[in-house]
Amino acid sequence: MVLGKEFSDKAIEDFKLIDRAIMKNDETAYAELMKRYKKPVYHMILKMVRNVDDAEDLTIEAFAKAFKNLHRFKKDYTFSTWLFRIATNNSIDFIRKKKLETLSLDSSYKDDDGETISIDVQDKDLNPQEVAIKKQKIGLIRDFVTKLPPKYQRLVKLRYFEELSYEEIATELEAPLGTVKAQLHRARELLYDIVKGKERHI
Repeated sequence: MVLGKEFSDKAIEDFKLIDRAIMKNDETAYAELMKRYKKPVYHMILKMVRNVDDAEDLTIEAFAKAFKNLHRFKKDYTFSTWLFRIATNNSIDFIRKKKLETLSLDSSYKDDDGETISIDVQDKDLNPQEVAIKKQKIGLIRDFVTKLPPKYQRLVKLRYFEELSYEEIATELEAPLGTVKAQLHRARELLYDIVKGKERHI
């Protein structure tokens, strides 16, 4: 923690939760961190991609990456700042790849401690580093997907890895669109549980 820098009570509580999560592999600590930030992260991402389904997917990815790298977190800044930057960078990667038109890329967001998180996109094309990051992201999600019940794995693979739309998945599986959306929603809920370390309860 940076000497002389003051953190809010919430930030300090986050630090304690992180310590519990890392040192004791405390599932309740992971769950509490997700509970605190799931909604603000989701709403920030939604402003960027302007699609509910994509925002839900990207929220899962952000927490998955954050929790997997939690041991690398340094208390030089707040957890929310670190998490929001992970979520932002992941969303920028998605936006560049999809070449989505959005009005939010020149915006900035503030975390709970008032620290500004800027979004700066200079080039729509993925550079080699971004390609590598995308591969790492896919690998990360693959680890979690293997823990899903078999009936959900194919749905998630079509959505995450083959990047099909809901309509394309429905066509591929010859299933009603409503069924595909409902099952993917349930799959996302299970992924959240896995990210929080609750896979043994599935």
